[in-house]
Amino acid sequence: MSPIELESTLSKIIAAGLKRSVMVWGAPGIGKSSIVSQIADRHGLELLDLRLSQLAPTDLRGLPVADGSVSRWLPPEFLPNAGKGILFLDELNMAPPAIQGIAQQLILDRRVGSYVVPEGWFVWAAGNRKEDRAAVYDMPAPLANRFLHFHVDPHYDCFRAWAARSGIQEQILAFLAFRPTLLNKPDPKSAAFPSCRSWELASELHALGLGVEAAVGEGAAGEFGAFLVTYDSLPDLSAILAGKGASLEFPGEPSKKYAVTIGLSTRALTSEEIKHGFGWLLAKAGPEWVQLFIHGVEERATANGQIGLLATLVKQDARISRFLRAFAKGAASE
Repeated sequence: MSPIELESTLSKIIAAGLKRSVMVWGAPGIGKSSIVSQIADRHGLELLDLRLSQLAPTDLRGLPVADGSVSRWLPPEFLPNAGKGILFLDELNMAPPAIQGIAQQLILDRRVGSYVVPEGWFVWAAGNRKEDRAAVYDMPAPLANRFLHFHVDPHYDCFRAWAARSGIQEQILAFLAFRPTLLNKPDPKSAAFPSCRSWELASELHALGLGVEAAVGEGAAGEFGAFLVTYDSLPDLSAILAGKGASLEFPGEPSKKYAVTIGLSTRALTSEEIKHGFGWLLAKAGPEWVQLFIHGVEERATANGQIGLLATLVKQDARISRFLRAFAKGAASE
């Protein structure tokens, strides 16, 4: 499933109060932990993120202490004792069997030793798959059989929606729109490889004027560098957004088409700029590029809390309203 579908599913599980254990599977760097964090924030839940691969058995079980003639386990202070939240056992299958055994007690019995998970807490976990070449251990069948298993895959549209509220550089977004297969491409021969997480790092490097090979590897960085050359020959985006693009033509090369459209949707911040960008694309480009522009503007407006401004603009500009109705009608007939 896509990250957006996973978010929707987990939200429904929380809304229903379903305390079944959840296991989220996916490649490294696609945002599994971020999705769970966003879900916790959205529902006003505390999040306790435990990286099991970094814990020792006593970190999770606690320590035995003398109590008269018997010994009792003293639970670790970081485990929740009250309230509502998500106990998130990340990197579950990267943890050695001894840790997985203790985690199994939390997952199956909602307790370990003398510690009991509070009623208001959900117990979820996440891990990588063997095909991702992650250093994982096999999950015992009795443990696996107690989970609800959800497999999440990277999707550019989901990444773009997240990027709209995260300040990812427009050149990164335009490049990935043109080359979506490079959004997530593990490379067993390189420590740095493309993933949703590493493209965020690449955006930070690019903002500093640095190369991105340290984040996404030499292959993806080379393609991105070649793509950046196209920016030197793009139409003047500032002129287009100022309503002065009548003499400028929409490029014919696919990479430049993506660069222009994503660049306009990223830079169009006011209602006038949105109208000018929309009008220019409507006159110069095909409907698929106008739709890509509208999607980008909508995601950015939603991320910035300006969706009301966009709705007002749709009502005021008959061209935008007609286009959206025609596009919706065409999509419904397919």
